[in-house]
Amino acid sequence: MEATEGRAGMSGKGYSIVFSSRTGNTAELAKAVRGALPEEACEYFGSLGGDGNRDDGTGATIPAAETLFVGFWTNQGVADQAAQKLLAQLRNRKIFLFGTAGFGGSEAYFQAILDKTKAFIDDSNTVIGTFMCQGKMPHSVRERYVKMKEQPDHMPNIDAMIENFDKALSHPDATDLKKLANLASEAIEQ
Repeated sequence: MEATEGRAGMSGKGYSIVFSSRTGNTAELAKAVRGALPEEACEYFGSLGGDGNRDDGTGATIPAAETLFVGFWTNQGVADQAAQKLLAQLRNRKIFLFGTAGFGGSEAYFQAILDKTKAFIDDSNTVIGTFMCQGKMPHSVRERYVKMKEQPDHMPNIDAMIENFDKALSHPDATDLKKLANLASEAIEQ
């Protein structure tokens, strides 16, 4: 874990924000969390595993803060591997999970992602809040869907997949960021 800003390893009384962001969506959410919370209590703000696309095996230091805001991007219906690895190591912390998923629009889908991700969290921790929203995907994904649609035996839901891609282009939007900021503020006051 590389400190982009902040002071890793302090007293543990403040909060830290760590995140994995492959396309920038979750980084945007992390900045919204940071903007909503008292700056003087921020002990660490930084990303996990470089680009969030792989675990670089560096054996990164876990921030000492009692309260951690952990952000992730969704990979195959669960938090990415860098976030999973961090969550599995945490003990006796207050954790707020936040993430993005390219497919979305359904609270049930978002809840399923959160539930699968929570399975990596040790019982000694307390989850103090969660937030998920849709996130834009690379344009190459839409191009792949269009090529798939051109095939005579394409998937029956390909039009819905293209429509979902188009809806995701605006996310995270101002409403998503405000909702997350409010939830983070409420969680830190507990």
